[in-house]
Amino acid sequence: MMAGVLYLCATPIGNLEDITLRCIRVLKETDIVAAEDTRQAIKLLNHLRIRKPLISYHEHNKHEKGKEIVELLKSGKNIALVSDAGMPAISDPGEELVRLCIDNNIEIIPLPGPSASLTALIVSGLSTRRFCFEGFLPSKKNERRERLKKLSRETRTIILYEAPHRLLDTLNEIMEQFGNRRISVSREMTKRFEETIRADISSVIDVFKERAVKGEFVLIIEGMSEKELIDIELKKWDNISVEEHIKMYLQQGTDKKEAIKQVAKDRKLPKKEIYKIGCNLERRTKMQFTKDMTVAQILRVNPKTAEVFLRYGMHCLSCPGATGESVEQAAMVHGFDADQILEDLNKVSE
Repeated sequence: MMAGVLYLCATPIGNLEDITLRCIRVLKETDIVAAEDTRQAIKLLNHLRIRKPLISYHEHNKHEKGKEIVELLKSGKNIALVSDAGMPAISDPGEELVRLCIDNNIEIIPLPGPSASLTALIVSGLSTRRFCFEGFLPSKKNERRERLKKLSRETRTIILYEAPHRLLDTLNEIMEQFGNRRISVSREMTKRFEETIRADISSVIDVFKERAVKGEFVLIIEGMSEKELIDIELKKWDNISVEEHIKMYLQQGTDKKEAIKQVAKDRKLPKKEIYKIGCNLERRTKMQFTKDMTVAQILRVNPKTAEVFLRYGMHCLSCPGATGESVEQAAMVHGFDADQILEDLNKVSE
């Protein structure tokens, strides 16, 4: 038996006239309608004079009902999935049903149509060239603050959904993390009391402080400008010198070439300029030998120092006893000034 098809049917977000002719046809022809809220689905189907068996599929029964829907599809039934309003599977349990159908090799056909996020975006007056959809923010305060902190550096236009009882708190948190950027707040899209307020965040907060907050909201927030983002990135390095910046990467185990490349990228400076500073740093920070270092340690760091030891009569450089002595001890044994030997050794290391 041939499996059925899952149709993802976009339904009106307010105005029933927004439903597409194709969606009406599919709802008429399909065997079953799976609905997030069967009460809302019945209203729509009654308006369209369509009678179909309904299956409830929502956040709290999605695991149980998802399996049931997949079995019906496998038996050859065609099923139309509808959400409360708009596109199913967008901030909606339908996304899990889609994955379940993919895993079971069931055909899925999307039917484009109304979407609150895109409808609010195109009327916002903010950039539509690049945007990101975040849906609802986390309900826990710490998680929400952390999400907003990350989003504050987003350069694309940001789309959020929010419920009326949380709107003012969310706007204040956005103001705290983003600063006073431009924002467009739309409510009751396509309905009788549809409204869009375009202003800066503080002005929008003032508006909703003075009135009852009703309806479902879509927030469209201006992204951070590229220039502002670069300025913030550069300010991170204001408190350390270029040399300290290079040392930071070297201490993390990064090789010199890569450290210079990364510092140039961080500071938006030519790599050639950072390379010069890096070379000066290297010259100044080369290891200085000390009197308590053993002959063997110094030879390992710079084999060329063997010439100095030989010049001072230390010919047994392969003897464990001799190379295990410190420079100070070796100088005493051979009757030379340890400071003079050190001076000569450090000249070789330059």
